[in-house]
Amino acid sequence: MKKVIYFLLVSASIVFICCSSDNENDVLDMIDEDNSEELVTELHNAFGAFNAEAVTVFIDGSEVVIETTGLPNHETVYWGEGNELFLQEPEVARTPSIISSNNNAVTIRIDATPNLTGNTVDTQLSTIGIAVSGASIFNDQEGNGPLNQAAASLDWTGAHIGPGVYHYHLEPKAFSNDDENLVGILLDGVFLYGRKCNSTGTYPTDLDASGGHTTETQYTEGEEEYHYHIINEIYSTTGSYLAFAGPYQGY
Repeated sequence: MKKVIYFLLVSASIVFICCSSDNENDVLDMIDEDNSEELVTELHNAFGAFNAEAVTVFIDGSEVVIETTGLPNHETVYWGEGNELFLQEPEVARTPSIISSNNNAVTIRIDATPNLTGNTVDTQLSTIGIAVSGASIFNDQEGNGPLNQAAASLDWTGAHIGPGVYHYHLEPKAFSNDDENLVGILLDGVFLYGRKCNSTGTYPTDLDASGGHTTETQYTEGEEEYHYHIINEIYSTTGSYLAFAGPYQGY
């Protein structure tokens, strides 16, 4: 396991106070209280499941930085003819762009420890997370309307291009198909898993409005952790399941 150690920056300047030792201790106590943020010494075990050819992950201060080429390690019609991962999908109303001619690179920064004590936050258009394949995850909207208006352009694994990067809207069957597999991580620092729960092997029944709950996962070494699941409800006319609609719980 790659370990990265970082130190908290206490202040931009230090004021020397000439007073009693009691006052000095008070100042030190205040500094401790202001900097009680949990130290992060290593990356989460789940990052080991990400496609290393596309994804680079490292700690920067109190954040985790995830850099990806955006190019997935599975077949799709969107690779374009001539690519070894090109898959014929004649039923897909393919958008004009193909992966090999697009700039799919994305970088996101997330809190190393998600803040689960604040308000929920709605998802926005564009990248809302990075999948284990290296491609982006999007929400349930396409442009200025619902996803089902663009469903015909989705490939076999619930993804397409347009606008911008190749991205998943639906359950990504290339690496999570009615199972407990890791799907990716979202912008609030919370991991997203498939429709089943590792701790029970069945569909969870205690999910909150975001599809989240707190249980052990295959990457937490017996500890419980809040995480999301793809909700086991068919979305509209797609015949599949939304990857994530929100809201985020971890900001």
